[in-house]
Amino acid sequence: MTAVQQTIHVGGEWRAALSGATREIIDPVDATAFAVVAEGGVRDTDDAVAAARAAFDDGSWPRTPVAERAALLRRVAALLERDRERIGALESQDAGKTMEEGRVDVDCVRDAFLYFADLVEKEDGGRVVDAGSPDIHSVVVHEPVGVCALITPWNYPLLQASWKIAPALAAGNTFVIKPSEITPLSTVVLVELLLEAGLPLGAANIVTGPGHTVGARLAEHPHVDLVSFTGGLVSGTKVARAAADSVKKVALELGGKNPNVVFADACSTPEGFDTAVDQALNAAFIHSGQVCSAGSRLIVEEPLRARFVAELARRAELIRLGRGTDEGVECGPLVSAAQVARTEEYVASALGEGAVLRAGGERPAGPGYFYRPTVLDRCHRGMRVVREEIFGPVLTVETFRTEEEAVALANDTEYGLAGAVWTADEDRARRVAARLRHGTVWINDFHPYLPQAEWGGFGKSGIGRELGPSGLAEYREAKHIYRNLAPRPVRWFAGTTAKDQA
Repeated sequence: MTAVQQTIHVGGEWRAALSGATREIIDPVDATAFAVVAEGGVRDTDDAVAAARAAFDDGSWPRTPVAERAALLRRVAALLERDRERIGALESQDAGKTMEEGRVDVDCVRDAFLYFADLVEKEDGGRVVDAGSPDIHSVVVHEPVGVCALITPWNYPLLQASWKIAPALAAGNTFVIKPSEITPLSTVVLVELLLEAGLPLGAANIVTGPGHTVGARLAEHPHVDLVSFTGGLVSGTKVARAAADSVKKVALELGGKNPNVVFADACSTPEGFDTAVDQALNAAFIHSGQVCSAGSRLIVEEPLRARFVAELARRAELIRLGRGTDEGVECGPLVSAAQVARTEEYVASALGEGAVLRAGGERPAGPGYFYRPTVLDRCHRGMRVVREEIFGPVLTVETFRTEEEAVALANDTEYGLAGAVWTADEDRARRVAARLRHGTVWINDFHPYLPQAEWGGFGKSGIGRELGPSGLAEYREAKHIYRNLAPRPVRWFAGTTAKDQA
């Protein structure tokens, strides 16, 4: 275990928590501590906000030309490429994911910085509005919103940080970021890379610490102009309430309970069947199911159910668990003991409500926070395991007989983040995709996203969007500038003299 790291960065200075508090970072593979970080509090948060406020109000970054801002983002992307293996390994150890997942995350972070660099650089000087008169010049421009509070989750700490930091900086904002207290290390490294790339001091600030102190203070702080939060529904609603008093902008991504709808015609060939089963495994068990868009609800056409579930369960039992950096490991542990206990409780609840266990359903022998990929058959919408987000390697199976029933089941959720439909019928694919009330809909695929395309959900999956042009717009304010080129009296009010009128 390393010495205590100064993981709070305020106004250009790395430092310990003002209280001296620290937190051990736990390796979920063996439940041992491998790092110690500063445990910031309210005073640290206030200092970080003050630094970001000064950097926005009086500093250079908001007034830096767009081309220079884009160039800095590209330098960050190059540094990520340089440090890909080191950061990927850190993400693997901290969050429990496989090394390949860690590498892919770094690549996706790089792509996000490159995308927002390109996006802002290609923009023109604003949207000209036709006022109907040659004497009027009217234009809508976009300006940075100000000081941004960025609160990120533990499952994809580096990736989620980039989805907020890259557009925030591209737009000219300053920020304070609070990573999850469970997995903060890669975000600390990302801030280091921003400074190495030449970001002015004070534009990027980080406070490592718990949500109930650091996160809560950021959400309520009167000098924060926007709060962007990714995490659970309960915490997200608290953020929204805290932000309401100062009427700051709020963006929330709050997870999902995502349907993966499989029609029998998608499996009419051996290749189609193999692909659909393989993708159902990926949808549910990547990163041990700790994914906001995980396809944790398999909704399969009834005539296909028995064959599909049998093969799915067989393959699930073969998934190799272990340390993500070890050769041949396909799935890592859950992030914490609490997450294992949560998963166990949901599985026990499902079995008590009549679900049939087809695979997994237990912790393997040995240390760490592992849980076997689990397939629960004969599920229905009355079960908690079907309604509530678990964030664990648990796949539930429901069935349908008609297209109408499939759509109804897929939409029968308070969330609406993502969903998929598998079918060989192009007309059906278009119909079902159009009717699914989810922010992302995949057809014959699951999980890919593009930095150019908006990400976010309907219903209780949140408000606002990340990525795409809308992801940049979240970090901006629109301003209408109206210029009269030939001003003259309006004569709206009476009271002028005849001489004046003459």
